Amino acid sequence: MDTVSPPLKVEKAAAFGWAARDPSGILSPFHFSVRATGESDVKIKILYCGVCHTDLHFIRNDWGGSSYPLVPGHEIAGIVTEVGAKARKFQPGDKVGVGCLVGSCGACPSCEASEENYCPKLIRTYNDTFPDGARTYGGYADTIVVDEHFAVRFPENMPLDAGAPLLCAGISVYSPLSYYGLDKAGLRVGVVGLGGLGHVAVKFAKAMGLKVTVISTSVGKKVEAVDRLGADGFILSTNEEQIQAAVGTLDGIIDTVSAMHSVEQLLRLLKARGKLVLVGLPEAPLQVNASSLVEGRKSLVGSLVGGMRETQEMLTSQQSTASQLISS
Repeated sequence: MDTVSPPLKVEKAAAFGWAARDPSGILSPFHFSVRATGESDVKIKILYCGVCHTDLHFIRNDWGGSSYPLVPGHEIAGIVTEVGAKARKFQPGDKVGVGCLVGSCGACPSCEASEENYCPKLIRTYNDTFPDGARTYGGYADTIVVDEHFAVRFPENMPLDAGAPLLCAGISVYSPLSYYGLDKAGLRVGVVGLGGLGHVAVKFAKAMGLKVTVISTSVGKKVEAVDRLGADGFILSTNEEQIQAAVGTLDGIIDTVSAMHSVEQLLRLLKARGKLVLVGLPEAPLQVNASSLVEGRKSLVGSLVGGMRETQEMLTSQQSTASQLISS
């Protein structure tokens, strides 16, 4: 007589967080479960989590596709409390972080290049699902379990509270500066917008030895940009005289703005062969004339956070840069 084996019992651990239940923007207490620590996993006690504007978009379902209950947060910093039997990167007590992704296919060209952030099967830290159908919940919680590949090590002297925002805002601007060759000392780089990403871009760029110009619609940002963050110049984008004076002066521009704005104006500021890098996400399509790119061999490109190797590089090999960023 044939027998039927009982289904595998998947062990889980209790967790507590704050969840959005609908698009109202209100968070409320939420008890949920995380998987038991698997062979290659690390379990992390979350001590800090940055508040990213992307969290607000997902909470309110601004982009569509939000699935409730939703626990946001992808700038996670904490301490390892448990490691799987085959995990080798970390030990209990290590200071670690988790950014915007917690899974990928591991086999595609992007994954092989350690650019898991461009994997077509990437798994986001929250509002996503694992292959077994389990939901992902983010860092507005007390614990998280992830494969060790998707955790990064914090330098011992880096404060977790100040370092947490580097895992989204930091890598979102560090990656394009590095990838597009805009990290060479002496280059002239513009930063559009002085919000969460913009101010981090200014600090990284200055620490890399770049000449930095902040471009903003708000004249009140000048004092913050120049006096507090150390920018070398400031352009009020509504002042055509200032725009005209800066035409053709920048090697590259990091555009952090998610509101509708003129990229044509920004392309004018680039030197020949300059690069305008979009890291913001405007809700409507941007318009650009082909001549603005062709005349001057200029590039309009984009960048989305960074892969795991690059994120770890930002925290370790560029530790002095990151330290300058969070110490001021």
